[in-house]
Amino acid sequence: MKNSKVYRSELTPLTFLRRSAYVYPEKIAVVHKGVRYTYREFEERVNRLTSVLLNYGLKKHDRVAFLSPNTPALLEAHFAVPAVGGILAAINTRLSSGEIEYILNHSGSRLLFVDEELHPLLKTLDLKHLEVIQIKDSGSLADPYEKLLSEGSPEPVEQLLENEEEPISINYTSGTTGRPKGVVYTHRGAYLNSLGSIIETGMNVESVFLWTLPMFHCNGWCFTWAVTAVAGTHVCLRKVDPELIWKLIKNENVTHFNGAPTVYAMVVNSPQANRLENPVTVNVAAAPPSPTLFKNLKKLNFRPIHLYGLTETYGPITVCAWHKEWDDLPIEEQALAQSRQGQGYITADLVRVVDKNDNDVPRDGTTIGEVVMRGNNVMKGYYRQRRATSEAFREGWFHSGDLGVWHSDGYIELRDRKKDIIISGGENISTIEVEQTIVKHPDVLECAVIAIPDEKWGERPKAFVTLKEGRVVSEKELISFCRENLAHFKCPAAVEFCELPKTSTGKVQKYILREKEWGDIEKRIN
Repeated sequence: MKNSKVYRSELTPLTFLRRSAYVYPEKIAVVHKGVRYTYREFEERVNRLTSVLLNYGLKKHDRVAFLSPNTPALLEAHFAVPAVGGILAAINTRLSSGEIEYILNHSGSRLLFVDEELHPLLKTLDLKHLEVIQIKDSGSLADPYEKLLSEGSPEPVEQLLENEEEPISINYTSGTTGRPKGVVYTHRGAYLNSLGSIIETGMNVESVFLWTLPMFHCNGWCFTWAVTAVAGTHVCLRKVDPELIWKLIKNENVTHFNGAPTVYAMVVNSPQANRLENPVTVNVAAAPPSPTLFKNLKKLNFRPIHLYGLTETYGPITVCAWHKEWDDLPIEEQALAQSRQGQGYITADLVRVVDKNDNDVPRDGTTIGEVVMRGNNVMKGYYRQRRATSEAFREGWFHSGDLGVWHSDGYIELRDRKKDIIISGGENISTIEVEQTIVKHPDVLECAVIAIPDEKWGERPKAFVTLKEGRVVSEKELISFCRENLAHFKCPAAVEFCELPKTSTGKVQKYILREKEWGDIEKRIN
């Protein structure tokens, strides 16, 4: 469609690849298992995938699901699917078969690309309504995905985007109801969040980005698009392997990578850990990091940047921007200052901390309120869930459900959660979902699930269970039952059999359980 507005073009991250391939055609764009693609080849592969999608009859705003680790195929999908007007639904590879089935049905996906390693998850599912394409991740024509690309056209297709607020992806998150919510991202939001990440993390054409963060998680915090925008190099990584991470940092001259505190804890405690000759920028988010972690990262010459956000905010929306005067502080105090969540991205509005009436709390660093945000980095809404969207957007702000304090310098700091969400190794776990699974066991009367501190994962679920009279079941049996019905990372690390503390109206008093497990730890969030 011809644009009559000479002064305007619709914002979309699809333009990032077009420009980088035009300006830097022979620069290495993607590295994976010994294979290297230039930006010219990267764009051609995306064009071929775009052609394949059109051959499948994909129409505007049709959903295309991907179940894949961090591979070139999933990276290419971030450009090819929206290029034909489609909406990408990248699925968490750690989910159970039932959870995957729910997402496929709720999103109404027409196509599903699945990595060979994950194909067993689909064996029990009815996928008659879907076209399923397997990815062997081999790089040869024996790979069904590669064969399809070879049959596609390398020529670009006509731009179908008419409005930058059209959806580009749906990212599913667990929330508190036990059923995933589909968070809708737009072309505009993805474009601006990508630019924000480039600015806040200091990426440029010399950047080499290691994919330790799953691309399915908030579209890799939009770094799928951000790294491409600066013509940086994507180094794909199928799974977090500390030994391989250290090897790639050295061999590929990695400059940046992202992850949850759990990932960095594994990296700094790896036998291969050694002080780096050149600093590497590491962006820490997905769960509040400890000052100890920041201190350990700096000792190895990592340059940590603390980010904070949610799936509903395209991943990071705030950054704990460094202040020059902090350089003179002892390293323990530096780490303490940097462990706060900071303030809004340059492309976002400033965040607030509000009381129950949505009024700002005092900036005293002690009064607790809910963190709220608005602006370019907030989702368009929940897919096919108007009521949930309205509730989240009340009073014109997105209510995060995270509780924090507001410091005198304007920075925010998380203290607890309003929602019963556990963040374990950067993954969200709904306590309600776990509770509902446990009470399905025939011997269980009732249960409550809370987060308990964990040295490796930050937090893990613990279940407090009351059995039916006369019934006997062991902790091991209940955990095994959960593992049969839930993704393994959602299963409780421990089960305690007891009578649940309750109010006079019968509501479980979870704060009593938390007091017992967290003791003197100041922050009930780890």
